Amino acid sequence: MRIAILDYGAGNLFSLRNALERAGATVEIVTGPGNSGHDGIVLPGVGSFDPAVAKISRDQLTEWAGGVPVLGICLGMEMLFEHSQEGTSPGLGIIPGRIVSLPDTIKVPHMGWNNLRMIADSMITEGIEQDAWAYFVHSYMADPKEGRTVTAVADYGTQIPAIIEHSNYVGTQFHPEKSGDAGRKMIENFLGACRR
Repeated sequence: MRIAILDYGAGNLFSLRNALERAGATVEIVTGPGNSGHDGIVLPGVGSFDPAVAKISRDQLTEWAGGVPVLGICLGMEMLFEHSQEGTSPGLGIIPGRIVSLPDTIKVPHMGWNNLRMIADSMITEGIEQDAWAYFVHSYMADPKEGRTVTAVADYGTQIPAIIEHSNYVGTQFHPEKSGDAGRKMIENFLGACRR
């Protein structure tokens, strides 16, 4: 599997690359939309909203991806929405809805392990047990217009959409590459979707 990771120029992608390679992928880190021919694309969870969305447009991403699976992790998932309270730039607008700040009634950022409640099937959750643990680091969360796009939630003083799926796009608010056995299985499932 040839997987592209889009580098926003904001941080270390070592653990993500390692997790994908351990699962059997050949990984290419790119700084902008690449040539077609990748079996999947990953938008990583490192960086800030405005500089990240400046790296790619909706048209560039959809043309680059074609119909291959795209995995957005944390910030990478947030970019897929129409806009975010973190920045002033419009999002990619692939998933209807917005990204909002976590409520000020809870400790922010949400950092650490939280269990997942699966509420619908997803390309990355086959074989994942109900209440599996995942590792979160975030101050914002998705507020999708279409509730059916949410396939798993986490409870942290509020209900956080933890996995979002829309067409060939899947997003996680948590970091699967840091989420132990469950995260490894999700990455394997993503690569399995890329093989189809």
